[in-house]
Amino acid sequence: MGTALDELISLLQLEQLEVNLFRGLSPDENRQRVFGGQVAGQALVAAGRTVDHGDVHSLHAYFLRPGDPRVPIVYEVDRIRDGRSFTTRRVVAIQHGRAIFNLSASFHVREPGPEHQYTMPEAPDPETLPTVAQRLAGHEDRFPPDMLDWLRRERPIETRSPTLPRWLDPEPGTREPEQLVWIRANGSLPDDPLLHACVVAYASDLTLLDTAVMAHANSWDDDRFMIASLDHAMWFHRPMRADEWLLYHQKSPSAQAARGLAEGFIYRRDGALAVTVIQEGLIRPVKPNWQSP
Repeated sequence: MGTALDELISLLQLEQLEVNLFRGLSPDENRQRVFGGQVAGQALVAAGRTVDHGDVHSLHAYFLRPGDPRVPIVYEVDRIRDGRSFTTRRVVAIQHGRAIFNLSASFHVREPGPEHQYTMPEAPDPETLPTVAQRLAGHEDRFPPDMLDWLRRERPIETRSPTLPRWLDPEPGTREPEQLVWIRANGSLPDDPLLHACVVAYASDLTLLDTAVMAHANSWDDDRFMIASLDHAMWFHRPMRADEWLLYHQKSPSAQAARGLAEGFIYRRDGALAVTVIQEGLIRPVKPNWQSP
């Protein structure tokens, strides 16, 4: 496995403090707040560690306060229901004596039933698309050293897109709020369905809110908004592996009242719809006299 993926897996291996209490750490990075996908992934791990049958089929979460990356996060699990087909858990993430995040997750014993799904959109094969490093080549002079180091660092999730990332867009604020991104873990993962679901939960928060900002925000050095996740919901439809390429189709149906809504559909490479994601985020204007175009 790549070093960055090793670190992510280590973050997802929570320390059990008591029967329903777990503790998770954050990466040793210079961040102002904890990445939302990390908290969601760790909370799902905590919920799953208390479930003895069934796989996660949905989660609904709220980001309540910014997480402090300097101190551990305590996850308290409430075993709301244990049924034969469905199991429900509620998880509260706590720092400095206050809740920073809460999550409800449901687990289901898979059973047969009718099936249909959206059709996977057409997209170039991920192997034909440039990596982030290849996208960056020739544009290094556009970024200060700290930003350049951040862009160049190894990441636990590999992403490839047919279009330019927002931080390289030559015509910022003019794109439609829709994008296709191939995602996969940057290395091989063990055969643990909960781990794959948690890694996908982590990855699902990397680019989704960007979709709601595309039609408004400029490239990284001219952004006009405070951006933060408010809530996050996922439905896991079909089995998938986070270490195989998944196509993440992301769209934003609405932005209003300093909030943007984004929806995502994660497809396996064989065309099966594996996960649906919906997220709302804060996109608050921060520049004086800002006006909507």
